[in-house]
Amino acid sequence: MSLLTRNRVAGLAIAAVVFAIDQFVKWLVVEPLQLREREVIDLLPFFDLRWTQNFGVSLGMFTADSMEMRWILVAVTALIATVVFVWMLRERAMGDIAALALILGGAAGNIRDRFNLGYVIDYADLHIGSFRPFLIFNVADAAITIGVVIILARSLFVREKGGDTPDDNASASTHATQTSAES
Repeated sequence: MSLLTRNRVAGLAIAAVVFAIDQFVKWLVVEPLQLREREVIDLLPFFDLRWTQNFGVSLGMFTADSMEMRWILVAVTALIATVVFVWMLRERAMGDIAALALILGGAAGNIRDRFNLGYVIDYADLHIGSFRPFLIFNVADAAITIGVVIILARSLFVREKGGDTPDDNASASTHATQTSAES
């Protein structure tokens, strides 16, 4: 198996792990912790578990207040996840593949919620006193955010000429071998 194939398989594995962790934690807050009935579980002075049903997408925008809108959101988010999947399979650098895998795994977790429940289960409430710098989120949201930040950072700071792709490393190695043989 080539390095590129291994990277892509690793990306799919990362996406699957993110999806599994997201669904497991959501199951924990719904079933054993019964957060829906309790509404809030105070854990730390700056972090609580707080039951929230998110009927919208990012930042609560595009709220699905009808059955039609729910299925439109499922379709649109599934289309976006498909684009991310194809993008991930076209990438060569493991850093980009891993970032896209985080986004894909998180998107899949939230799509499953919206498909099965009509809303996304959010529960993580990070706050400083009454100041809440973030909306209430879940593992999938965190994975998507981290993936997007990595993609942005890599697009700004990583140059393709740096030998970041498997083919670049192979061609650099071949070039170095040829150069030393000519000397």
